[in-house]
Amino acid sequence: MAYFDAASAAPLHPVARQALQASLDEGWADPARLYREGRRARLLLDAAREAAAEAVGCRPDELVFTSSGTRAVHTGIEGALAGRRRVGRHLIVSAVEHSSVLHSADVHEAAGGSVTQIPVDRAGRVSPSVYAEALRPDTALACLQSANHEVGTEQPVAAVAEACRAAGVPLLVDAAQSLGWARVEGDWSLLTASAHKWGGPSGVGLLVVRKGTRFSPQGPPDERESGRAAGFENIPAVVAAAASLRAVRAEAAVEAGRLRELTDRIRGRVPELVPDVEVVGDAIHRLPGIVTFSCLYVDGETLLHELDRAGFSVSSGSSCTSSTLTPSHVLKAMGVLSEGNVRVSLPPGTAEEDVDRFLSVLPGGVSAVREKLGAPTAPAKTSAAADTLVVDSLGKRCPIPVIELAKVIGDVPVGGTVRVLSDDEAARLDIPAWCEMRGQEYVGEEPMEKGTAYVVRRLA
Repeated sequence: MAYFDAASAAPLHPVARQALQASLDEGWADPARLYREGRRARLLLDAAREAAAEAVGCRPDELVFTSSGTRAVHTGIEGALAGRRRVGRHLIVSAVEHSSVLHSADVHEAAGGSVTQIPVDRAGRVSPSVYAEALRPDTALACLQSANHEVGTEQPVAAVAEACRAAGVPLLVDAAQSLGWARVEGDWSLLTASAHKWGGPSGVGLLVVRKGTRFSPQGPPDERESGRAAGFENIPAVVAAAASLRAVRAEAAVEAGRLRELTDRIRGRVPELVPDVEVVGDAIHRLPGIVTFSCLYVDGETLLHELDRAGFSVSSGSSCTSSTLTPSHVLKAMGVLSEGNVRVSLPPGTAEEDVDRFLSVLPGGVSAVREKLGAPTAPAKTSAAADTLVVDSLGKRCPIPVIELAKVIGDVPVGGTVRVLSDDEAARLDIPAWCEMRGQEYVGEEPMEKGTAYVVRRLA
């Protein structure tokens, strides 16, 4: 098997494994106690904090360990908003933030706060000027990820941080995907990260609150971790997380260049090998190990099973899964094709041979899925019998509405229209994306009593 899902969880780094095993014998005692075992545990905890702070670029007393990256995000947002409640209750987030940030924003809005969601371009990147325009006198906090977890696009954090600093607004950066590669540049105020993203053990998060940032911890008070993360510290896991962060950063320069070459190969070869594919995400400003693409006329979940049987573990932001019938919020915000989505995220040490084998297997897997779904295999017919056709796809899920549209577009004359009736949320994203890929005109949507009519005009 070739594991290509490091953006979800990177394999445990050998240094993390060694540190974990060693600290299990030395770091089991309560670091708050003054006897020998407690002092030994405290030394391990302090050393881990110093190592992590050095990697982040902050002071050790600004960094606390949490039970997860998600917990770090929730604690950071809650504490920053509470600390600036006298300023106002306005929160700014980007449309492609991790769900932990967006869920916190939903809770804040439900409690009476206001939220502004910053849009992104088709590469998934925000505009610093749009962020600056969204800042208001009552803005308590702004949030921006350092890099996107689904498509790898890096965000202009330094420029946004500069605008926030000028307005006197703290910026919280979710650095989960990028911290293993480099420090986050810019004058940010808060930062969060998660150890399992860089090859540390799961269950360890980082929360950094820089000095001078107003912060009020929420929930019952606790004397541990500066009152910002309640409960007994998992010292063995913390030590392993800090040790692996230092190790991966030492390897980052060489490994980043190697993985970027491999993902560049995938970005270039996939459209050549597989027809009707859209490679998404910024081609330049992106993390080295992530490449994402979407395939027309493909059920994403079925394709993932095909690739799994062929020996490849990948993930998908497609709406075509058994767990959800709505598109990935990231792909939706970008306005790109969501059906048949595949995210390849290469862990450090990925062999070139595995990437070549993936490229040899992928075309057959896509063809097999398309054949099962009855996708069109030839250009649409040029004969025309009616100026308008209606395709009833109500009750059918992605990618069937797009497949049925593709099969009949040639049955209307140039200038004629096809109305696709669908109650699948993914159609709102995928039909306009199909039109752009196929050179047809997306006219718009018309609400119906049940579902929506998506109108497409044939241009060629």
